[in-house]
Amino acid sequence: MIVIEQLTKRFGSRTAVDSLTATVQPGRVTGFLGPNGAGKSTTMRMIVGLDRPTSGSVTVGGKRYDKLAAPMHEVGALLDAKAAHPGRSAESHLRSLAATHGIGKQRVDEVIAITGLESVARRKAGKFSLGMGQRLGIAVALLGDPATLILDEPVNGLDPEGVMWVRQLARHYAAEGRTVLLSSHLMSEMAQTADHVLVLGRGRLIADAPIGDLLGANAASVRVRSPRATELAALLAGPQVTTTPGTDGAFEVRGLTAAEIGDRAGAAGISLHELTPVSASLEEAYLALTQHEVEYRMEAAR
Repeated sequence: MIVIEQLTKRFGSRTAVDSLTATVQPGRVTGFLGPNGAGKSTTMRMIVGLDRPTSGSVTVGGKRYDKLAAPMHEVGALLDAKAAHPGRSAESHLRSLAATHGIGKQRVDEVIAITGLESVARRKAGKFSLGMGQRLGIAVALLGDPATLILDEPVNGLDPEGVMWVRQLARHYAAEGRTVLLSSHLMSEMAQTADHVLVLGRGRLIADAPIGDLLGANAASVRVRSPRATELAALLAGPQVTTTPGTDGAFEVRGLTAAEIGDRAGAAGISLHELTPVSASLEEAYLALTQHEVEYRMEAAR
């Protein structure tokens, strides 16, 4: 379990993490989301002692990371896929790290196999593609068979098979009762992987909820098709209702339930050919939460 209490980190006048309080529970995959600059990586670095908090605290299994007797057995982390020395082979890198904790060659061979590095185990890390570098970083995280797994953007550079593998790995570790904290900008993948999400915006916690609750709390839409679509859309319009035309003759309505739309259409004698509730996607829910918390914005193309 990771327990974060009033965690704050300032770099000069800039506050990267602002009074963050959250608990990452074992037995589930916790997704860590937020725009660029939201403070996710800084938080992860503070968890493993690479950055010192300005104030507040964070513990793993009830202890600060620097108080753990054998950190690799307690916490496995991937924070930088390029952390390996470019002149060392993957096998040499793993064996060197294993030696610091008395981990034998058998476990090194196991994590090489788990991460699919057998064919490149003796190749220099500096020659690795981004995807292979990610696999090596994950192998390092798994080396001590840790109770807690922290992965920062682990699917960067991976092909679809690799992305699916990371998903299965995270869920397998959580199913074993371990603590899994996973960050990613791929919302579709996070929706299939995470059980619970923490969302940061400008260093502050703006959501801490099961993924189902997060989706349910954000307005879904209803897909409507009618031979009198223009008339029906005008009938449904209101201050809290938006209608968006589709490309196939249907339109989407936000702000009314399917039952309310059906009742209004029936009262006006307008026939319906389709009335389908559409759940909000994780991407839509995320954008709704973070629309005012983005530090770096891009202007629309002209």
